Order: sequence, then C-alpha cells, then structure tokens
Amino acid sequence: MVKAKPKKKNRTRLPPCVRELFWEYDKRKISWRTDRKLIIDKILANGGWDAIVWLRKRMSPEEMREWFLRTKGRALDPPRLRFWELKLDLPHRLVNGWIRTMMQNPWHRRLR
Repeated sequence: MVKAKPKKKNRTRLPPCVRELFWEYDKRKISWRTDRKLIIDKILANGGWDAIVWLRKRMSPEEMREWFLRTKGRALDPPRLRFWELKLDLPHRLVNGWIRTMMQNPWHRRLR
C-alpha cells in the first residue's frame, strides 16, 4: 500500500528580491495568495526595481492605480509618489494633497 503524500500548502515562493523585504516575518509563511496587501505595501514602499517588476507582473496598471487611490499612497516617500503619479497617470492634484498631508505629519518631518 502506497502512503499518500501530505498535501503541500498552495504557496508560491516569493523571489529573493521580494523575500528580503520581509526580514521581520517568517518568510516561509508569506504568500501572494494570503498576504497580497502586505506584499504590495512592502514592495511599493521599500522594494527595488526587481521587486517592482515582479509586482507589475502580478497586478495590472488599473489594479495598481486603484491601490494608490484607495490608500492615498501611504508609506511612500514623495519621489516614489511622483514616479507612480507619472507611470499610472494619477491625478496631480491628489498626489499633491497626499504629499502635503505627509509633510504636515510630525513623524515625517522628524525623519527628514
């Protein structure tokens, strides 16, 4: 009698350029299917070019645009917001407001 192999969890392994962003997490437990929001946030705020390219293969420009409009670009610094404003054709007026709000935050001013 052949024993059935235990089912592997349906997890797609993240590439090294993405995994390295999750130093504070157990990387074996993070997956695109279950941790999509966290992965998007981390890549957009701290990811390098390879991580951005990986993310763009998983999200359409419309999905990325919706993410920015929903989150108001939270946790992104002004240069990254300006890049995505141009890349995704985000409304300039909105991005200006997000940056203005960010600059008024005492925590952001402390980090400059």
